[in-house]
Amino acid sequence: MWKKLSWPVMSLLLGACVTINIYFPAAAAEEAARVIVRDVLDTGGEQPQDTESENSKNKNDQTRIELPGRVLLLLGRLMEASVPAAHAAGADININTPAISRLRTSMHKRQQALAPFYRSGAIGFDENGLVAVRDLKAVALKDRNRVKKLVADENRDRNALYREIARANGHPEWEADIRKTFSRIWIEEAPGGYWYKKGGSWKKK
Repeated sequence: MWKKLSWPVMSLLLGACVTINIYFPAAAAEEAARVIVRDVLDTGGEQPQDTESENSKNKNDQTRIELPGRVLLLLGRLMEASVPAAHAAGADININTPAISRLRTSMHKRQQALAPFYRSGAIGFDENGLVAVRDLKAVALKDRNRVKKLVADENRDRNALYREIARANGHPEWEADIRKTFSRIWIEEAPGGYWYKKGGSWKKK
């Protein structure tokens, strides 16, 4: 396709400051995160209490630039001819891999042990999509080492989950965006009474 273009056209395309919209599919990632978080927290389809959620519809990490009409039309036709149909059909996030399923199962099973400590305020969600110890004094002395291990194991799985989702979708560079999306969804889907960190301060949902 590119070989058939004349040099003037090639020069025009290369000379124009064009940024193709290669973006993180925020809406699809949010939907995927919500499915996993509801499964792990065992909240099913119930609607959690509302929190200071942000509108994610405008958070697609994409760059747009205005181009002259003819250049834009030409570029669009070239992209339409060269982009595979699977990509042109629309962005999606695949969460159905064996590795992701194993992590979901592990986290779901651990939730039963973590839940009492979430409710007591001993632990909560931090701003990096992980679990943090908020108040160890809220835990009986005999259970403190157990809580620390549960938190460490949970964070190991969460870190692996974000990394694996990015890898499974062919974009390892999306890991930070996936983590950011999950960080918000954990809080939005958490039952009332759970604690979370925002702006460096702990808040109770």
